[in-house]
Amino acid sequence: MSEIKKITIDVDVEEFYDEYVDFEKISKLCIEEQEMLGYNWNYPPFDFDVDEIWNSYNKLKIMAFKIDFSAEELEHTFSDEELEFVLKRFERLKVKLMNEIYMLENEDSLGLYLGKCNLCMRCTREFGAPCKMPFKMRYSIESLGGEVDRAVEDLLGYKILYAHDGKLPEYLIFIGGLLYDKK
Repeated sequence: MSEIKKITIDVDVEEFYDEYVDFEKISKLCIEEQEMLGYNWNYPPFDFDVDEIWNSYNKLKIMAFKIDFSAEELEHTFSDEELEFVLKRFERLKVKLMNEIYMLENEDSLGLYLGKCNLCMRCTREFGAPCKMPFKMRYSIESLGGEVDRAVEDLLGYKILYAHDGKLPEYLIFIGGLLYDKK
């Protein structure tokens, strides 16, 4: 791995919501993903109205953690198993990066996770049991209806890239955030 860069931008929640939040559309995609990959407490369906969360804050700090790969890593063609291992290594890195978001939280803010929660080896939602870590679990921008790919491209100037055909993308980006300036 060449380097990890942290990129942040502060945006007005109302403007972000108007431009990038479509809970009905994105929640359907999240539910479809869960049907394939397993259920998770930080993904819909929820027993609360996500608009209440968005409407409780004035500002959103989008935090992107961009991992640039070395030329050697980019040239290598990985087997399916190797690529899965490499990508899982970066999934584990999300917990470390999430700690940076936790450190910014206070009583007037709410951290937003980097994608699907991976605090537990297997989410208890799959078994119909309550979350084992509700004090650490956070929702993600996309689970609250945010169109992250489009927002990252428009606001940060990066496309979200994916590994394919045994090759790593030029970079990976994990997106989290912090809702702050509580109303």
